[in-house]
Amino acid sequence: MTTSVLRGQGAAVAVVAVGGALGALARWALGVAWPTPPGGFPTTTLGINVVGCLLMGVLVVHVAEVRTAHPLIRPFLGVGVLGGFTTFSTFAYDAHQLLVGGRPGVALAYLAATGVGSVGAAAAGLALAQRAAGARR
Repeated sequence: MTTSVLRGQGAAVAVVAVGGALGALARWALGVAWPTPPGGFPTTTLGINVVGCLLMGVLVVHVAEVRTAHPLIRPFLGVGVLGGFTTFSTFAYDAHQLLVGGRPGVALAYLAATGVGSVGAAAAGLALAQRAAGARR
């Protein structure tokens, strides 16, 4: 059964794996460069998630509306690079740590900023890419 499910998926799995490794390395490097102090507001993780969502919005427009992209571009960049770059598991962990650390107000602000910021950034990425694409047509 596994062989039939994976048949023809080798290239997609490979580009997702490579892209995921690249995105995760970029996220790790930013976390090392700008660590969050214990109990502090996780600005680096927030920034990573917001920027990743903005780039996802731009990517969706470019691969779905603007140009005919190679079939592996979307899995490489969207699932791989941006999936590895954004870090919603760290977001959940950071919020939990703030809560158990007695910082419920900071946790709530972080939860709200991430939700609103990420969705807003994705919408902005879509709108900006659509506007830029329209200007080029």
